[in-house]
Amino acid sequence: MRIRSLGVIDDAVVELSPGFTAVTGETGAGKTMVVTSLGLLLGGRADPALVRIGAKAAVVEGRLTMDADAPAAVRAQEAGAELDDGALLISRTVSAEGRSRAHVGGRSAPVGLLAELADELVAVHGQTDQQGLLRPARQREALDRYAGEAVAAPLARYAAAHRRLRAVATELDTLTTRARERAQEADLLRFGLDEIAAVEPQPGEDAALAAEAERLGHAEALAAAAGVAHAALAGDPEDPEGVDAATLVAAARRALDAVRGHDPQLAALAERVGEIGILLADAAGDLAGYADGLDADPLRLAAVEERRAALTHLTRKYGEDIDAVLAWSQESAARLAELDGDDDKIAELTAERDALRTELGALAQELTDARTAAATRFAADVTAELAELAMPHARVSVDIRQTEAAEESDGIEVGGRSVAYGPSGADEVELLLAPHPGAPPRPISKGASGGELSRVMLAVEVVFAGSDPVPTYLFDEVDAGVGGKAAVEVGRRLARLAQSAQVVVVTHLPQVAAFADRQLLVAKTHDGSVTRSGVTVLEGEERIRELSRMLAGQEDSQTARAHAEELLETARTGR
Repeated sequence: MRIRSLGVIDDAVVELSPGFTAVTGETGAGKTMVVTSLGLLLGGRADPALVRIGAKAAVVEGRLTMDADAPAAVRAQEAGAELDDGALLISRTVSAEGRSRAHVGGRSAPVGLLAELADELVAVHGQTDQQGLLRPARQREALDRYAGEAVAAPLARYAAAHRRLRAVATELDTLTTRARERAQEADLLRFGLDEIAAVEPQPGEDAALAAEAERLGHAEALAAAAGVAHAALAGDPEDPEGVDAATLVAAARRALDAVRGHDPQLAALAERVGEIGILLADAAGDLAGYADGLDADPLRLAAVEERRAALTHLTRKYGEDIDAVLAWSQESAARLAELDGDDDKIAELTAERDALRTELGALAQELTDARTAAATRFAADVTAELAELAMPHARVSVDIRQTEAAEESDGIEVGGRSVAYGPSGADEVELLLAPHPGAPPRPISKGASGGELSRVMLAVEVVFAGSDPVPTYLFDEVDAGVGGKAAVEVGRRLARLAQSAQVVVVTHLPQVAAFADRQLLVAKTHDGSVTRSGVTVLEGEERIRELSRMLAGQEDSQTARAHAEELLETARTGR
């Protein structure tokens, strides 16, 4: 990692070992900034207060080596990132104003992508995580992850059934609590449908009746106009000497026919005049038929207006025209059928709810059995770790219990009892510690002293980390409160874990640092900052001097040097 303008760090490069890297330095030297930097690369919250005073932005860059087919590499490439010779380059920038940017594989990326990659890359274990593990909910999560597929499979089935049960219960509650509103809605729909059915409107009927009413209301005027037009075109029988259009056109046609043979142009005009005569004859015939068919019956007009009034009553209430009224009728009939079927739906949902509760009870029992089996192994592994951490008589156990449901209808049946349940089952999980023979098991937060609690938590973390498939583990001063032989054993445990994964430890204990494959020293310059040369890899004499300082506060103490050399030899031969 390269860190710039972050806290006390001006510009520094942190080179981590593939195995066990210990980060050491005096209090306030900036060791915590190494952890903070890694947190930013993993999508952690960007706090502008982290930006070094006087700088515009803090920048953290990291180079992570991984296989091209690793889940993190695949996810990064799906987001458009590119691997650089088997490595993924990531960076995070935090401005002094609080803005944050992330880049993955040379591409700008949302910070959420860093968090997704972090789940596959690094497990962080620190003081905050230890406090979190004191909560029963976190302890259950830790046990479930330790148990692996034995719990994961039934938990997935249980979670799916629990989600369905919540959906069914919500729908059922809605149907039953809104029964009155649904009944009122159904009554209104029935009334409207009955009104429409009584009238029996037909598609487009209102427009057709409007046209007929207009025609019937002006029948006399229409008939008179048709008569006058017919007489003008075909003549008036009562006026034999009158001149009409048909007679005039016929005369024009005869005149032209007499000479059409002398000029083709005139012959064409004669044809057109002949066509006009045909059109006049057709129009005159149609006018005669229209006049004969025109009905001026006042009884029919009254019937049409009465029918239009009935249709208008419907369009005022159910749609802008009869077609809209018919559409409302169709939709309302479907909705009424749905409402009328609610009683059947309530019965179906009630049966499904009861079946799901029975299924959840069986799955919860399966979860309890799987957790109980895993708890036995988990407790044995943690107890074995404690024996190596100078607590040979301590015993860890896991209490798995259920709480009686307040009301039988609120619980599920597990082991013949109605118990409370949630999204993760019906179990409450709590780690118990008996620090010495004869002591009753108590919750680890109450059954251990400060130093014992640190060792218990470290034992839990190491066991838990062994079941976590990520390739890198970061331990941030989880060895606080530990010293002496126990501190040596802490270093030995972390060194063994580093045989199968990359382990980074920020520590103040020389016994732990001595077991590291690489030791990094974070040191400030005289102006109070950590520069590029402020994070150095310690080897040979320099490492002995730092371990001596950590042991006695004096780099040149011969006694401390001898102890430091002994620690390094113990670490080299005693892994």
